[in-house]
Order: sequence, then C-alpha cells, then structure tokens
Amino acid sequence: MTKILKIDSSIKGPASVTRKLTDEIVAKLGGTVTERDTTSIPLIDGTWIGAAYTPKDARTAEQNATLALSDELIAEIKAAEVIVIGAPIYNFGVTGPLKAWIDQICRVGETFQYTEAGPQGLVGAKRVIVAYASGGVPLGSAYDLATAYIKQVLGFIGITDVSFVAAEGVAVDEAAAVARAEAQIAALAA
Repeated sequence: MTKILKIDSSIKGPASVTRKLTDEIVAKLGGTVTERDTTSIPLIDGTWIGAAYTPKDARTAEQNATLALSDELIAEIKAAEVIVIGAPIYNFGVTGPLKAWIDQICRVGETFQYTEAGPQGLVGAKRVIVAYASGGVPLGSAYDLATAYIKQVLGFIGITDVSFVAAEGVAVDEAAAVARAEAQIAALAA
C-alpha cells in the first residue's frame, strides 16, 4: 500500500476548503495515511537554530528535546511515498502554520546539505500533491506568492515532483471553485 503523509494547515477547521480537498485526494489515492495538522506546530527560534546546527553527537539533552518535534516531522516525510499538502492562501502566501512546518523540516544534515555546488536535497524522490485554495488569487498568477515558494522549498530538500489541485475564487463562488478542484482530483492517477 502507498504510504501517504497528509499535511493540513488551514486555521478554519471543518470549514476549510483545503481540508476537504486533502481528504478527497487521499481517498482517491488510497493507501495508509499519516495525518499532520500544522496548526499546533511552534515557530522555530534561536534555541532551535542553535540545536539544529550543533553536531548530533555534541547536542545536549535539552537540544535533543528542542529538536524532537522536528525529528518526528522529518521521519514522517522520509517514510512517505506521497505527500498531500493543504495550502490555503492567506494574503497571497502560505499560512503561518504551513510555514512553521516548513521551517521545522528544513534541517541541515537531515533534509538538505551544503556542498561546493550549493544546497543539495536529501529527502529523495516523493510525489507531492498540493490542494491550493484561494479567495481570488489564481494559481500561477503574478499575485500568487505561494506556489513558487512551495515548489522552491520542496526542491531545496530534494522533492521535485509537485503538482497542484486548485480551488480558485472561493470568495466569489465556493461551490464552483470546489467543483473545479474536485474535477482535477477525479483526473489524478492513483
């Protein structure tokens, strides 16, 4: 069975369009699912950075505790074959909770490394499907600051197979926007 990691980042709970879409994508794909709601993930801080940049064998117990959630999140990514990400667009970009998850999973020596040629991703090949929902920002438009960022950060850790299912114009006609996204989901290869 396919191992799927489902990431939800909307603060709207059951009223979230992206949560509905990630559920539908996962149902379409089938497999075993690990679910991660990013709304409770803390922001990284100076203590976290200090721990992340301390060699593993030199970390204190406190530093290991600081990185425990990050280790768990990274293990979830590495174990998954497919990652389904709910990405509602707030003010032209990704949500704070999604950014907090991204910051926790981008770790030197774990998901990327620096080389003479620049950063190199360490996660390996994964398929990612992003459920994109916006009130009025079309996917790929000049105002869409989220999709290029998502592709860039996933590429940074070594994931380049990224596709989007878009519910655009939710603020104008939510039912029509969701119906268009559901048609894209129906066309996904399992």
